[in-house]
Amino acid sequence: MEQFLSYLLGALLVAILAVLVFGVVTMGRGRAAGARSNRLMRWRVGLQFAALAVIVLFFLLKGGG
Repeated sequence: MEQFLSYLLGALLVAILAVLVFGVVTMGRGRAAGARSNRLMRWRVGLQFAALAVIVLFFLLKGGG
C-alpha cells in the first residue's frame, strides 16, 4: 500500500507541475486566456489538495513516524 501511495503521489506531483507550466504558458499568451487560466488554477488547487491528502494518508498508515 505504501508503494502504491508513493507512485500515486509522484503522479500527482507530475500532474501539478504540468498544469502549472501549462497555466503559465497560457497566461503568457495573454489573448482570451481568462477562463482557461481560471480553470487551470482550479485544477491545480484540486490536485494539490489530492497530493496533500495522499501525504496525510501515507503518514497515517505509517504510524506517524
